[in-house]
Amino acid sequence: QAQLVESGGGSVQPGGSLTLSCRASRSIFSESAMAWYRQAPGKQREWVAIITDRTTHYADFVRGRFIGSRDDAENTVYLQMNSLESEDTAVYYCNSGAEPNTWGQGTQVTVSS
Repeated sequence: QAQLVESGGGSVQPGGSLTLSCRASRSIFSESAMAWYRQAPGKQREWVAIITDRTTHYADFVRGRFIGSRDDAENTVYLQMNSLESEDTAVYYCNSGAEPNTWGQGTQVTVSS
């Protein structure tokens, strides 16, 4: 069964850091592209980063603060989030380029003083 499981979210103060993880089932882990998205309350889901086997691209609003990485042996992608801002508060999801219609439950990130 295709599955994505995100973890690592939590509550932090502005300026803090968190590292998210997303483990995918082997059937949908894309060795070409895995992506992170987020959805803030009352807003549409938006793309955050895409991690390929060669490079990582970021949305402008996280570039320089977030770092994406992957462990293909573990079918896992990571999102290291630094210098967090209140605007980063959202549920974060990962997504597979091989199975773009499959979503996990997400992990909640709350940035608040």
